[in-house]
Amino acid sequence: MSKVAVIGLDCADPILVFQEFWEDLPNLRRLIKARGKMKSTIPPITVPAWMSMMTGKDPGTLGIYGFRNRKDYSYDSLFFANSRLLKHPTVWDLLSEKGLRSIVLGVPMTYPPKPLNGCMVTSFLTPSIESDYTYPKPLKHRIAEWVGEYMLDVPNFRTNDKERLLKDIYEMTRKRFKVARHLVVEEDWDFFMMVEMGPDRIHHGFWAYHDVGHPKHDPTSPYRNAIREYYMYLDEEIGKLVELFPSNTKIVFVSDHGVQRMDGGIAVNDWLIEKGYLVLKEEPSTPTRIGELIKAGKIDWSKTRAWGEGGYYGRIFINVEDREPEGVVPKEEYESFRNQLIAELTSITDEHGRNIGTVVYKPEEIYREVRNIPPDLIVYFGNLSWRSIGSVGNETIWLHENDTGPDDANHSQYGMIASSDDDELPTDILDFQRYILSFLLER
Repeated sequence: MSKVAVIGLDCADPILVFQEFWEDLPNLRRLIKARGKMKSTIPPITVPAWMSMMTGKDPGTLGIYGFRNRKDYSYDSLFFANSRLLKHPTVWDLLSEKGLRSIVLGVPMTYPPKPLNGCMVTSFLTPSIESDYTYPKPLKHRIAEWVGEYMLDVPNFRTNDKERLLKDIYEMTRKRFKVARHLVVEEDWDFFMMVEMGPDRIHHGFWAYHDVGHPKHDPTSPYRNAIREYYMYLDEEIGKLVELFPSNTKIVFVSDHGVQRMDGGIAVNDWLIEKGYLVLKEEPSTPTRIGELIKAGKIDWSKTRAWGEGGYYGRIFINVEDREPEGVVPKEEYESFRNQLIAELTSITDEHGRNIGTVVYKPEEIYREVRNIPPDLIVYFGNLSWRSIGSVGNETIWLHENDTGPDDANHSQYGMIASSDDDELPTDILDFQRYILSFLLER
């Protein structure tokens, strides 16, 4: 009976892997027989992309639109996504029903861990290693014996301390792959899947040093080869891991989205204030996160028609009458107001008057279903070459420093996929679950 192993590399980009770094990655070159790019979710971010991949359901059907989602229609109800939100079976859920065993390591949105036929180590969204982050619970003690203090993520990856960041990324990756090697040898399995967060963290921290087209590129920086060298290290770790797989193992390499340079950020709430759609009771003296102003009661909801949240993509929420607590936009005007916002958002220019190419989506037009509470509009500023700045009180709507810490890169819509077999690869993230199951359940 053949086995399937999925090695997930968060944010790994097909151009980097298959073109720029290809000659520097001997293990991947040796292993890969088929390769291509795969369209991510809208939005192309870690949550919900990995779970869309594992369930075959889009973000609307999952009811998960990002790391933080609205619990209800109150103004301060955002909460972090977790595995309890998932109502659709994952690959390992379906395999467990058929008596097949899985090893699941570091896949986002697996905390808190749910029982499965096999074992699980949760992801970077886990509060800490003091939590019950494994299934079964005693597995965490074995991990401590293998690697000491396991690293769920790199702490504070948006930092100017690049030396510390680089050290932490390598340490996290080394420990994750060491745990992976122990698990594939010591556990029985039919399906193995791991996700390494290192590529995402190094892209966000070092992209300007790598990308000669980046506004902040410095060709003399000692970090100009940091990303390439890390990928070479990843290739070494992958080589050591796959040596331990049984000879009948099909290996799949995949990412949840790609990467591109970030040219800047649009202060969406300051823009809404300029338009008269967001009204404050008093202006903050320094740039302040919108959530803090909401909690402090500094927004005049009786005059506010819309507000936004920051992130790699923008989310616009409309203050709808009889929906939000102090809604003012009549329901019969909701659609015309959304269309007006779309027209104005897509007209946004940079400081020099050049249109940046913003793309705006209505959730019900892009998802098969719309569950829970979606944003009223999903905004790709500059088609993701600009991020959404959520803070209020900036001197201009155009920023070139991220409001949540130094960050050089944004995500792109297409991730990578590759296989150790010369087979037809899925081109959409929603087809990935069916692709994997076809080798395990339809044989």
